[in-house]
Amino acid sequence: QEWKNTFVTWDPQDFCNISKIILPMDTYWSPPIFILERVNGNGLNPNLDYMAVTHNGSFNSTQPFQVTLTCSLMILKFPFDTQTCNMSIASFLYPVTDLVMNTRQKPAEIMKDSQSYFLTDGEWKFTNLSIIEYTVEMEDGEFSVVTYVISIERRPTLYILNLILPTCALYLLDMAVLFGPSSLQEKINFQIAIILGSSMLAVILNNILPTSSNKPPIIGTH
Repeated sequence: QEWKNTFVTWDPQDFCNISKIILPMDTYWSPPIFILERVNGNGLNPNLDYMAVTHNGSFNSTQPFQVTLTCSLMILKFPFDTQTCNMSIASFLYPVTDLVMNTRQKPAEIMKDSQSYFLTDGEWKFTNLSIIEYTVEMEDGEFSVVTYVISIERRPTLYILNLILPTCALYLLDMAVLFGPSSLQEKINFQIAIILGSSMLAVILNNILPTSSNKPPIIGTH
């Protein structure tokens, strides 16, 4: 966070050329912010509860957060789906006439920084980030909001190897036995084995599919 306080200025030449000092956060006013989609606790590191003050009245505070956000999933194309989640930052204690929030960096710069922090060996691949700055109207006034729109893409390799390929193999075997020269008894026994195998894959699919979606995935309806 960065903000300015015109009442906190000094001439460095009058104070041994000191142009920057570090103070606790509760020394001066700091803008209180809220993450609208947050569902867990604060997640703030109390050891970094400080801010830097420069001689021109500029305040700078860097505080790492670890939060869990709500996100509406659209899993129709699972496991080849791309999800878009929002992280909205606002301060509902001060209306837009007193506090206006905006971003210092451009979306391309923030995306480049985000890619350096994102884990590249997990299930999700970070693809895009955009920023929307707007005001929201409530009963007690209008408030400034900044929303980060985060796009992530699922890595489907694990699901292809463990789910899609075995399913395709079962159906290919089913067709080969059905139209093969085997006897009726052998076909019936193999069909029962195919049904049992498909049932096991359906149980596995039910355990790994996300449940927070209005539409079930195509792979789960076939």
